[in-house]
Amino acid sequence: MSDQLKEEIAKELGFYDTIQQEGWGGIRAKDAGNMVKRAIEKAEQQMK
Repeated sequence: MSDQLKEEIAKELGFYDTIQQEGWGGIRAKDAGNMVKRAIEKAEQQMK
């Protein structure tokens, strides 16, 4: 997953501020899981 896509999804899910302050290690496991789920949804939409 590209950094641009990760940042876009983090903004959509509302934890981009945490990433800016603490880096990617600062997000919760639940947020990381939601980010992966959203990336999969986006990929499936593009395939249609």
